[in-house]
Amino acid sequence: MFLGLLQYIYLFMNYKLIFRFFRSALFPFSILYGFVMSIRNLFFDWGFFSSRSFSVPVIAVGNLSVGGTGKTPQIAYLIHLLQKDFKVAVLSRGYKRKSKGFVLASSEVSVDEFGDEPYCFYKKFPNIIVAVDENRSHGIQKLLDCHAEIDVVLLDDAFQHRKVHASFYTLLTSYDALYTKDFVLPAGNLREPRRGAKRANAILVTKCPLEISTEERQRILQKIAPTALQQVFFTKISYAPFVVSESDQLPVASLRNYAVVLLTGIANPKPLLAYLTEQQVAFTHLSYPDHHSFGAADIQTIQKTFAALEGENKLLLTTEKDAVRLQGKIERLYTLGIQTDFIEGGKDFDTAIRNNIDSFY
Repeated sequence: MFLGLLQYIYLFMNYKLIFRFFRSALFPFSILYGFVMSIRNLFFDWGFFSSRSFSVPVIAVGNLSVGGTGKTPQIAYLIHLLQKDFKVAVLSRGYKRKSKGFVLASSEVSVDEFGDEPYCFYKKFPNIIVAVDENRSHGIQKLLDCHAEIDVVLLDDAFQHRKVHASFYTLLTSYDALYTKDFVLPAGNLREPRRGAKRANAILVTKCPLEISTEERQRILQKIAPTALQQVFFTKISYAPFVVSESDQLPVASLRNYAVVLLTGIANPKPLLAYLTEQQVAFTHLSYPDHHSFGAADIQTIQKTFAALEGENKLLLTTEKDAVRLQGKIERLYTLGIQTDFIEGGKDFDTAIRNNIDSFY
């Protein structure tokens, strides 16, 4: 009996089990939260709550779950697709920014005032317009007032922002964490009940393995059960062939000859870790929370870890999103770019987006 009690205590000392236990205990609150969100959605569907449409196409990219599903590279994909033919604007909430209201990107605005993801878009794509506003309806109107030449607005992380009626909804769900097998907060990770996926025009299963069989895709399709009007696509993450600093670039393959300190402050670094391991890169991983603001103590830890590496060939590596938060704090920092690639059907997705835009003009 005593041994059994010790085993019981040992199991519950495992933080994962404790986490699951407490989340299960919160299931009644999930029922309440799901009910409230369902009523909210019905009120929008029935017109009791108003949704605003605009004179330009508004393409919303979002998800049902909290955490990383690949929204940033998907927005970047749409920018690449559209910026040659249209004047593109991106509007984001600007998560964890140190400002309020509408802020338009400029050389006078810092990453702390703007948020890392929209600031990254601003730095990477100089031909587009980027702004942040927690009130998306207000933000879109301000964008159009400031820049009448805008042809299309991309809304980042706005699937639940129903005060705006987007012309096209792209819903992302991660391959290893499909919304179809999850629950609403706090027992699960969903921001709203699964039936909310029916609002999407396109559903993208992101972060798929490089080799995903036809049978596996069919199995996922059966779980998603799209409507007759919905299209489902499968995408994967691809990394740039080079890592880049302010003055240099190196082939990713050459990193196996370096001792690397990898810095991440993103929701899900697992795909990046797996990729570097596949590339036979030896790295020390310093992991921070998503959107982490690097302070003096963090910089000191990073520098100390880097100094402790043996040999002359060593470098600091991070993501593009993290790099903008480390700008001016760390020297000789290399970044690894990321992009979304469609496993198949990419042209069909592109056509659906373009058709939606063309319907306005």
